[in-house]
Amino acid sequence: MNKADLINKLAEKKGLSYKIAKIAVDTIIESIKRAIINGERVEIRGFGSFSPRHYGAYTGRNPKTGEKVQVKPKRLPYFKVGKELRDLIMESKKD
Repeated sequence: MNKADLINKLAEKKGLSYKIAKIAVDTIIESIKRAIINGERVEIRGFGSFSPRHYGAYTGRNPKTGEKVQVKPKRLPYFKVGKELRDLIMESKKD
């Protein structure tokens, strides 16, 4: 599912126009992005949480040449799945 599918699903389920559903989805995504950029944690109960994660510098290796390279410290978004969603996924995979 991509962003357009999500917008269509919201519009269909809630009887909204595509334009209103797009504004809602864009607002939610933008709010999550802004919070993570500002160093905040975003938790959606039953789904999961988004947070910024800090990684220190380290010495890596160029896989093509084998040459050692210094990797700078970085801050990246991290998603941790919630217990309810994890349990639902585990149950759906049982054969």
